[in-house]
Amino acid sequence: MSTSAPTAADPKTAIAPMLSVRRGAKAVDFYKAAFGAAELFRLDGEGGHVVAQLSVGASQFWVADESPEYLNFSPESLGGGSVRMVMVVENPDATFARAVAAGASVVSPVTDQPYGWRVGRIVDPFGHHWEIGKPL
Repeated sequence: MSTSAPTAADPKTAIAPMLSVRRGAKAVDFYKAAFGAAELFRLDGEGGHVVAQLSVGASQFWVADESPEYLNFSPESLGGGSVRMVMVVENPDATFARAVAAGASVVSPVTDQPYGWRVGRIVDPFGHHWEIGKPL
């Protein structure tokens, strides 16, 4: 039986989150400053709205201004979010400090955890939570 669905080993298949934000252009600038993100694609729309594809290392994600008419809301509109981003990096302390210096707020500092990770959590100025760490 043949199937056209992608498999876990399919190198052409990728999943990348799209973060809904208010103030999309400022969000792109924040992710560049906080994480050293590179801008791969950007579409500037009416009223200053932005859709952008960013990369950090080999990972990619998207940022777009919220569009309530399509039921896409930012954490700011919802009063919180339902998804946390997990960023695995070689030096969580340095990445965490850079994000805080760029304007993120500390939720929990970077510490060694009993489950074998060194990790901390920040919330960015747009309401998205990022856990930054690595396995010990």
